[in-house]
Amino acid sequence: MSGDGFHVHGPHDHEIEHATQHGGDSFTSRLAVLTAILSTVGAIFGYMGGHSQNAALLYKNEAAIQKTSASNQWNYYQAKSNKQNLAELSVTLTTGEAQEKFKQAVERYKKEKEEIKAEAEKLEAAAKGADQKSELEMHVHERWALATTLLQIAIALSAITLLTRKRWMLTGVYTATIIGLLAGVMGYLHK
Repeated sequence: MSGDGFHVHGPHDHEIEHATQHGGDSFTSRLAVLTAILSTVGAIFGYMGGHSQNAALLYKNEAAIQKTSASNQWNYYQAKSNKQNLAELSVTLTTGEAQEKFKQAVERYKKEKEEIKAEAEKLEAAAKGADQKSELEMHVHERWALATTLLQIAIALSAITLLTRKRWMLTGVYTATIIGLLAGVMGYLHK
């Protein structure tokens, strides 16, 4: 712009001026709003995917801890079995008061082994339950990841549609959006 009030502007400036004076291109505006909405929903889906993945890892960690505890209980059970076997051998090798002492030890070891076995089985069940929860969360995570990916594809197609002004590409945008939203709903419903 010169000091004389003479104004020269390029084609870009003309398009911006035209858009502001005439309310803009409704196709561009609607697609821009759709893209913003898809970005927001995609961010939420991404967060939910991360959350479900973290939950799966926590459950898997819990399963490993329970398996280790169960293994420790089974080792303890085996140690008691070894002591019981020695006591049973001692029963056959001794007589009288010593033999009676070893008989009582055998019964004590049998009772202790029952308690240890029950605890080991309880820990194994807890490990199995945590593994199942982990698998479910990973399945849900996969749904969220699929939903997020599909919305990212829809956003990319939306950008290409805006740049090329090819309205037929909206079919891809809408298809990816619908499938992505369905995958998100399936993730939400834990399907």
